[in-house]
Amino acid sequence: MSESIVIIPTYNEKENIENIIRAVIGLEKEFNILVIDDGSPDGTAAIVKDLKERELADRLFIIERSGKQGLGTAYICGFKWAIEQGYDYIFEMDADFSHNPKDLLCLYDACARGGADVAIGSRYINGVNVVNWPLGRVLMSYYASAYVRLVTGMKIKDTTAGFKCYRRRVLETIELDKIRFKGYAFQIEMKFTAYKCGFKLTEVPIVFINRVLGTSKMNGSIFGEALLGVLRLRLGSFFRKYPKAG
Repeated sequence: MSESIVIIPTYNEKENIENIIRAVIGLEKEFNILVIDDGSPDGTAAIVKDLKERELADRLFIIERSGKQGLGTAYICGFKWAIEQGYDYIFEMDADFSHNPKDLLCLYDACARGGADVAIGSRYINGVNVVNWPLGRVLMSYYASAYVRLVTGMKIKDTTAGFKCYRRRVLETIELDKIRFKGYAFQIEMKFTAYKCGFKLTEVPIVFINRVLGTSKMNGSIFGEALLGVLRLRLGSFFRKYPKAG
């Protein structure tokens, strides 16, 4: 069995899902894939199940959920499954090729050889490495990360990044049932909780490319949730005892 699993949440990703699966499976290191599909009406899950049945029975897995339940709950579901299956390195990645599958190798190296507990694919560690985003969205994302750093004290440049590798022990330690946010604030909460537990977070430079096919799920309310959520996280941290990294 592979030691690494890539979790890909999906909702209406029929244009991308087969290609992203083949790109990950085709890497020189072996990564298995877990798709968490939230009842995509476009048939995304059927494409995944067909691929699994025809070619990838031992490498590709799928959990189907009823309706859109949120990015955070999809990942929590995937994390618990991956822990139960005994994977050592557990990855988050988007289905739409905004994250280059080849960068999985860099994230893996940062944890397996570089000593990181969490490796973050960072758009902002070396300037601003975002392609095909409107300027307003780039500025919103960049300054949101600066705001999160200010409030939380984390030294992470890309606090909202969703391309990551976790060592299993991180996800076993941080009490997944206490993670509250379901949208993009989930990404901040996971980093902050790992940080408060004393794990080592490392940023790995990537180039983020806006999706070409399919529809983005990002909107202004998601950023609003993140901005208010950061204040709640910080205030709540004064009253919470975090488990410590072993």
